[in-house]
Amino acid sequence: MSKSRIILTGGAGFIGANLVHYLIDHAPDVTVAVVDKLTYAGNRSYIEDAIATGRVSFFEDDIADVGAMQRIFSEFDPTGVLHLAAESHVDRSITGPAAFIESNIVGTFSLLEAARKHWVDGGRAGRFLHVSTDEVYGSLGATGAFTEDTPYDPSSPYSASKASSDHLVRAYHRTYDLDVVITNCSNNFGPYQFPEKLIPVIIRNIRDQRPLPVYGDGMNVRDWLYVEDHCAAIWTAFQDGTAGRSYNIGTENEFENIRLVELLCDLVDAELGRTGARDLITFVTDRPGHDRRYAIDPTRIREELGWAPQHSFEDAIAHTVQWYLKNFEPIWGV
Repeated sequence: MSKSRIILTGGAGFIGANLVHYLIDHAPDVTVAVVDKLTYAGNRSYIEDAIATGRVSFFEDDIADVGAMQRIFSEFDPTGVLHLAAESHVDRSITGPAAFIESNIVGTFSLLEAARKHWVDGGRAGRFLHVSTDEVYGSLGATGAFTEDTPYDPSSPYSASKASSDHLVRAYHRTYDLDVVITNCSNNFGPYQFPEKLIPVIIRNIRDQRPLPVYGDGMNVRDWLYVEDHCAAIWTAFQDGTAGRSYNIGTENEFENIRLVELLCDLVDAELGRTGARDLITFVTDRPGHDRRYAIDPTRIREELGWAPQHSFEDAIAHTVQWYLKNFEPIWGV
């Protein structure tokens, strides 16, 4: 899909900003229109260098605004949408679920309507890729992994809102023949993640010698995916994926939360020339509906599309630690 014109929603957020940079570096014939509301987790400074190339334009708009989305489609005339914009912090969804319904469900509906009217009704060709999460599948036991055929069983308002948006995307394919692809990824890590998620929180607290909060007994398991590998998978699925199909994205890097925290303690201590970070680990009351284990089976995207991660977990987590220690203060002032 050369000379693509891509609307990329959430492009000033964590995964979105990394994807903007990935496209600048790896897709020279692509121009991008970033659409981002710039909520607390979005920051235009993440992508200012990409905007300066002349290949990225920026629209500060709410994806739930149907009129604004139709205007952007009309002005930019995209050949594709990479839909990443979402409220994504599970803890926030527990205390304030309304924002998740508005952004993740209503926002996705708004974009689908704009895409349907511009492409299907307008006689144009275009593809809509929807980025989702493994959390729609619920929780696993001690063995097994999520496949694309695993039944949905969301546990939190966040995962329920993403499950709903997945269903909307599939419905627009089946009802209107909109060309769609869905990706469901495991937990991402890497640069530009707002410092409320586990990895940046732990790195910052180690640096500041503050308690390291770990939910419950620390034995909840997550499957960790380096964000640049995720970006490559998204772009592969957009270019080569089968319309109406979903692809699970993961790198089979399972860690108990406590094990990951201990690893971060050792890495940050080494970077700072200190010891004793593990003594800061503090177990706190588990959050409601906390899924015990996630694990992704990436067989489909590997065998059908030829995607494979290009970074080892060890190198990627070390780079991530170094990046945050250099960037907490200049980017977030923390």
